[in-house]
Amino acid sequence: MKKMILIVITLLVALFVYINVNADEIVIPDSAIRVRVIANSNSIKDQNMKMKVKKYVEEYLYPKLIGVDNIDDARKIINDSIDGLDSGIGSLFSEYGYDMKFNINYGNNYFPNKEYKGISYKDGEYESLVVTIGKGDGDNWWCVLFPPLCLLEGDESDTSDVEYKFFVKEILNKIFE
Repeated sequence: MKKMILIVITLLVALFVYINVNADEIVIPDSAIRVRVIANSNSIKDQNMKMKVKKYVEEYLYPKLIGVDNIDDARKIINDSIDGLDSGIGSLFSEYGYDMKFNINYGNNYFPNKEYKGISYKDGEYESLVVTIGKGDGDNWWCVLFPPLCLLEGDESDTSDVEYKFFVKEILNKIFE
């Protein structure tokens, strides 16, 4: 029995080391502008509205930024679009009977550490457009607004690229933090 426990522990440690060694860290360049939509809460209703706002922001801003290769031009386009975003999101809320306030902030905003598809994105203050819905206590969505990298993610209906989490890795991360 002791031999079996030792083998399992050894395998778990090896798996933990392998996963941590192979987890890449990507630094998004300083010349990038992020976009983030933070839901009011994690209720289904609030998360659904977050995704509607995300879609609206993408459809409103990305066409304006395609072909823009200068960050100063991108900043001007984003700044000039804030009133339209405000109006459009307000209309979206009205259309769906969603009685909630929201805030649009363009500037330096905090982004927490994020791991996505095995890649670690560092936390910190980043130039970004952030839409906070209500209390902003829910899960968020974010991507890079300029250059418009979110368009490169492809069709969201493609579910072949599933994100897997390792329960054991999460437990070991909590133990060794």
